[in-house]
Amino acid sequence: MDVEKILRQVKNQELSVQEAMGELKNLPYEDLGYARIDHHRRLRSGFSEVVFCQGKADDHLRGIFENFYSHRINVLGTRASRRQYELLREQFPEIVYDEVARTVKIEFEKQEPFGKVAVCTAGTADIPVAEEAAVCAEFFGVDVSRFYDMGVAGIHRLLAKREEICQANCVIAIAGMEGALGSVLAGLVDVPVIAVPTSIGYGANFGGVSALLSMLNSCANGISVVNIDNGYGAAYLAAQINRLAVKGKNG
Repeated sequence: MDVEKILRQVKNQELSVQEAMGELKNLPYEDLGYARIDHHRRLRSGFSEVVFCQGKADDHLRGIFENFYSHRINVLGTRASRRQYELLREQFPEIVYDEVARTVKIEFEKQEPFGKVAVCTAGTADIPVAEEAAVCAEFFGVDVSRFYDMGVAGIHRLLAKREEICQANCVIAIAGMEGALGSVLAGLVDVPVIAVPTSIGYGANFGGVSALLSMLNSCANGISVVNIDNGYGAAYLAAQINRLAVKGKNG
């Protein structure tokens, strides 16, 4: 809910005081019984609430999206299955599904991309997590550049793109196996690196735990680490860093 927009509408006599009060009564959240929709989050953090779709009951998922839709608030859902997308599409035909990123979104107005974040993967098997990170960051208004299949097994591929990657305000490094990409990138760039371990790898990978521990134990400086396969968490942190960098450059 955009409070500034409501106030402008009242000032311009496009909205009555009573109608404005009806809109504002749902701040800071709206209780649906099974969910409390946080309409105030964008005012506090700069980014609207994002819906985690996996595991949600069909009626609850529909109700949550209906609430955002009725307020004409851009809404993003992560970890959405195709079945959930088709369920939502029956009610919201304009909804967009990204099968690789497993995201669904409805955008009433798109933000002008700003800044720059580089999303890098060690291998092509890491792309689903990378696309979740890229799509979510783009939803938050970030200009994203993708650099895929640049793992340390062929490090010349990464070095060939170093100059382009260095133009970003933040780098997301996504890798499974031994998770070395984050450490290598942190030694090549002068901006924060967000390392994302993935569950890709053979048996001793332990579902991403080996990559997670490697990233946490990195000797390189400037690395933060999010949880296994958490592309969304990396995107949110990268968007915050990018926003601060843009503000700093613009004074």
